[in-house]
Amino acid sequence: MGFKDCIKFANENPVSYIATEEGDQPRVRAFLMWFADESGIYYHTGAPKSVCKQLKSNPKVEICFFNPKVDLMATSMMRVAGRVEFLDDPKLKARLVEERPFLKALVSGPDDPALVVFRIAHGEAWFWSMAENMREAEIPRIKF
Repeated sequence: MGFKDCIKFANENPVSYIATEEGDQPRVRAFLMWFADESGIYYHTGAPKSVCKQLKSNPKVEICFFNPKVDLMATSMMRVAGRVEFLDDPKLKARLVEERPFLKALVSGPDDPALVVFRIAHGEAWFWSMAENMREAEIPRIKF
């Protein structure tokens, strides 16, 4: 398995869970990933949100993608650990607003400072299924 498998899994299962920290309190919430490609795993949020403040305070993050299957034995997840990079790229933000039209009701446009794009470009990922249950330490890590 390689990073291409991670990209495929993330794009097929874009609802993910992002863990951050606030002081000594872990925080986790569901996030709809924007896209994943060879350059990283991309998300967006709003500058006033707590999650944005948490990521800026500590850019270390762990993400979990899960493929929900009716058969529990067929489920699997991919965990990703890395550091968030904030991207202030006008072309990327314009693409985001075009691809996610619901944002037009929340921000004035791609130049709105409330619109924040971030990615995880470097880190490690690993897959887990019931077959690896109780053997997590043995699962190979995929560096990217």
